[in-house]
Amino acid sequence: MERKIEEFFKKWKNDIIRKPMVLYGPKQIGKTFSALAFGKKYYKNVVYFNTDNNKDLLELFEKEKSTEKIILKLSLDIGETILKEDTLIILDNVNNIEFVKGLKLFGSEHSDYHIIAITSRRENLDSFKGEDLQFKGMSAMDFEEYLWAHNEKNLTNLIHESYTKRKTCPFHKVALEYFQNYLAVGGMPEVIQAELDGKGEYEIEAIKQKILDIYKKEVAINSTLIDIPRGLEVIDSLPEQLKKDNKKFQYGTMGTGKRAKEYDGAINYLVNNQLVYRSNKLKNVKSPLTACKDKDSFKLYAVDTGLLYTMLHLNYKKVQTDENLKETLYENMIAKTLVENGYSLFYYQSEGKAEVNFVVQNRMGQILPIEITTKTNSKAKSLSVFMKKFTVPQAYRITENNFQTKKDIRYIPIYAVFCIDNNKI
Repeated sequence: MERKIEEFFKKWKNDIIRKPMVLYGPKQIGKTFSALAFGKKYYKNVVYFNTDNNKDLLELFEKEKSTEKIILKLSLDIGETILKEDTLIILDNVNNIEFVKGLKLFGSEHSDYHIIAITSRRENLDSFKGEDLQFKGMSAMDFEEYLWAHNEKNLTNLIHESYTKRKTCPFHKVALEYFQNYLAVGGMPEVIQAELDGKGEYEIEAIKQKILDIYKKEVAINSTLIDIPRGLEVIDSLPEQLKKDNKKFQYGTMGTGKRAKEYDGAINYLVNNQLVYRSNKLKNVKSPLTACKDKDSFKLYAVDTGLLYTMLHLNYKKVQTDENLKETLYENMIAKTLVENGYSLFYYQSEGKAEVNFVVQNRMGQILPIEITTKTNSKAKSLSVFMKKFTVPQAYRITENNFQTKKDIRYIPIYAVFCIDNNKI
């Protein structure tokens, strides 16, 4: 399946000051598959090493300080010649700092060997930091990639054109139907492949449940998380937290007597490792937004809307007949997409409880409020009041309707959220 990360890989390959890359992101999102597919497409050969519990490989990177000797021993180990510029070296499951020290040797020497190291633990990046490495995050497939997998690139081009030129999309209903399927399937490549292969609903749900179990295991086996049960409690509470009208994370949802200070470490661990996304409430709205956040008031979102769909025990009929559940999925999907597109998440709530679902700031400094409207929840007043109070010149309203603009508010169909991309400004 085609992934957007390929364009980044291509630029990295051709960069004259290219450094070893550390590719990070949660498990099961296709990091290894994408790196291997890129290598097969653009290199003469690919060599792959799984570093997990590989004592011989660890010893090599710990003790050897010559890049040429490391390459020679890797070649002997794999039984294949590693060529400068023409071989892609992939080191998977890199969680030990000793491997990274070895990688930094290649970066400091501006080596002609091309290396991608893959890790699922973002928390490691603090110890991995350095000028000798390049870092790139990756996440599950967004709706645009989902359409690519269904051979609908022409449809994505039309959506982009409608967004850019502010005109209606001629295939609005088709895009909306695909999007409703995406809500249920989500962006995990294995699940999308199962859908493409014609697997039934129960088989697809079983795959998603397996992925959820893998994520919980990631929490359970991690030695840096002091309180594993609390981390699992937070994950298990997500469906109830997000079903509430007020989606602010409430500790009481997990049981009586639960206190914030008991869960700070677990929540920070989950956020840092991209197992959940966090959106902080704003005390005020001015640039920079990061200086206005209320650290004690926040929402947590699931890393994949398809997984949330499974956690909520939903089916297609339930979603289509319950506007609150549909809005819950919409809000989670928007949060996920905005994070992937380079934004930090915030929301605004006035004393009168009027809420703007998302407030983001782009790289140009522009503050952009984004709210969701459905058939039973128009929220028209909230956004207008917000724009007047904080003198915000433009806003987005996410709806199930086609593209349109009314005064200073752009109406964006729910399926086109991937176009709001801070990385392309």
